[in-house]
Amino acid sequence: MQGRSQREAPVPGRDRWNRPEGTLRTASEQRAEEVLRSLELFGMRFGLDRMRRMMTALGSPERAFGTIQVLGTNGKSSTTRMTAAILQRHGLHTGAYTSPHLVAYRERVLIDEHELGAEEFSTAVARADRAARQVNRTLEEDDHVTQFELLTAAALWEMARRGVDVGVVEAGLGGRYDATSVVAPAVTVLTNVGLEHTRWLGPTITDIAEEKLAVLQPGATLVLGADLAPEALAVARRVAAERGAEIAGPLPLPPGLPLRSRGRFQRRNLALAAAAAAAHLRRAGRELDEGAVRDAAATVEIPGRMQALAGEPPTVLDGAHNPDAVAALVESLEDVFPAAPALVLGVLEDKDAAGMLRALLPRCRRAWFTAPPGPRALPPATLLSQARQLGFEDAVCEPRPARALAAARGWARQQGTGVLATGSVYLVGELLSAAEGAQESPEGRARAGAAAATRGARR
Repeated sequence: MQGRSQREAPVPGRDRWNRPEGTLRTASEQRAEEVLRSLELFGMRFGLDRMRRMMTALGSPERAFGTIQVLGTNGKSSTTRMTAAILQRHGLHTGAYTSPHLVAYRERVLIDEHELGAEEFSTAVARADRAARQVNRTLEEDDHVTQFELLTAAALWEMARRGVDVGVVEAGLGGRYDATSVVAPAVTVLTNVGLEHTRWLGPTITDIAEEKLAVLQPGATLVLGADLAPEALAVARRVAAERGAEIAGPLPLPPGLPLRSRGRFQRRNLALAAAAAAAHLRRAGRELDEGAVRDAAATVEIPGRMQALAGEPPTVLDGAHNPDAVAALVESLEDVFPAAPALVLGVLEDKDAAGMLRALLPRCRRAWFTAPPGPRALPPATLLSQARQLGFEDAVCEPRPARALAAARGWARQQGTGVLATGSVYLVGELLSAAEGAQESPEGRARAGAAAATRGARR
């Protein structure tokens, strides 16, 4: 970085970031999150001009380390985290940037697989916020740095400050005008392409693939997921040929390789991550170490994907939020639930709720329809109406997610089955927050201890 040692800690701004010595880290983190939430009103605005100006104001952090960019509709976060984990086990100092978060914004930035501390996070956001205010003064009156742009800038700046060797960066919605595309990756990953966000990316698989792959760098390596739609594969091959890019596919995994991350779909993500790591290493004249892949497989867990809650009955939270992700989830249900589970479902209004219901309802016995937090939630009554149109009658509405989950767990406990909560990352985050709050109370700790004792007695 220009004019600053990569590992030198920056000085926060002098206005809203000034705070007395000894302020709790949680307070500084809350201040950072307040700033980020204040940007939600500006919404989503594609284009790279603001981000390029942000990078200039921050000293071009995106040029301080090598990058791998992960594009696609589903599986991006898992592939991003797994790729970084494999490379870290090759002795590389790694960063990973994912979105969205489940409970706290700082979950989005990992350095050597560890989330940023509260103070590190708040300092990075403060520095990016100061740059954003500089940039905003150069923009038209109705233009403004967005929340995602500020978060992305903070992540890249922190990776540069920490001196990472490689940053694995998950794209947001798109490719061509996505804020993450200020990086120039030598390795680009495309997990898959589905019909989602068609308002911004185009109405067909071909259109969406074109938008995502517009960022492919000349001479780069393009790593493609195994289940890529034929139309997307045709676009990938053409764009790669036009830009002299090499194409690679997922690497075969050793037979019987155990994964800590649950779900059959995670094997596909790991195979893709191994290929991305191998492509990065090959450019440095190194070979992929199978032992590193094995160790990453055995230790990496992806929050919010097939995540089990403590206690009984067996309860799994999964952020599947479109029909393709739900299909991958359904594929793994029999590995978790011996009998059909209860369903807690909350969906955002711009998602294909009917397609998700068609995949889920035949595998579930009873449903509680709820609402993810935020103004974009699809009304539970709409889900109930769609379920009845599909011939599923054993369902109720409970708009409050925690109450819906509690009711489903009570019913499942009596029936001797489990609970699946899915439909939105925001729903999963809300339920995890509620679960953490319950466990922090004296009553919650007592219940958790009793449940652990019961599970121990059954072994």
